[in-house]
Amino acid sequence: MGPMDSALNTLSVDIGGTGLKLIVLDSNGAPLCDRKRVETPHPATPDAVLKALVELTLDVPVFSRISVGFPGVVRAGVVVTAVNLDENWPGTELGLQLQQLLHKPVKVANDADVQGYGCITGEGVEMVLTLGTGMGSALFIDGVLVPNLELAHHPLKKGLTYEDYVGRQALELIGKEKWVKRVKKVIRQTMPIWNWDLMHLGGGNAKLLKEVDLPEHVQLHSNKAGVLGGYYLWKSED
Repeated sequence: MGPMDSALNTLSVDIGGTGLKLIVLDSNGAPLCDRKRVETPHPATPDAVLKALVELTLDVPVFSRISVGFPGVVRAGVVVTAVNLDENWPGTELGLQLQQLLHKPVKVANDADVQGYGCITGEGVEMVLTLGTGMGSALFIDGVLVPNLELAHHPLKKGLTYEDYVGRQALELIGKEKWVKRVKKVIRQTMPIWNWDLMHLGGGNAKLLKEVDLPEHVQLHSNKAGVLGGYYLWKSED
């Protein structure tokens, strides 16, 4: 691949509480390699996660820029919250640190925001929920992101937050059947608040809903949307 061919290749990274994933996308957002994944280090400190990410990039196609989906609130590349990782994350200049390690410009956003870019149609009010270690959420209006919608930590029922209710720990505790009922309740709960036209469900545990009869205007997406969406963080500048 010549230098011009790789000029707009994007390394798209998805940081999760359970796994770290990345892929390289070409100038049209198409994958140039298989998605690479490793288990998230424990403890998931900034140094340990960054080290694991750098190791994951050793055998991927050439890229000229980086996008990162992060499980928490991110402002201007700086981590504000990271409930499902390590307590040392808040205040971490993730964008800057990764740029210094990989010598390429970096954009960082909330992981559900990034996943949403890989799912949405760009028309009307669209809500994204990611079901993984925790629960991510994003809202788009005619394709424009409303950033850092952290629904996960909002109270839902009897002192439980949305994340307590449908996160991985809840799934392991109550089993798939009851968990599916809870997911349906969350979908119903969001509708009269945001009056969305379309809801997108993604994340590692969305696969458990494949055989489930979901409400109208609710779409399931592969967990790969978490890395494919990274292309759109840069697309506006092309």
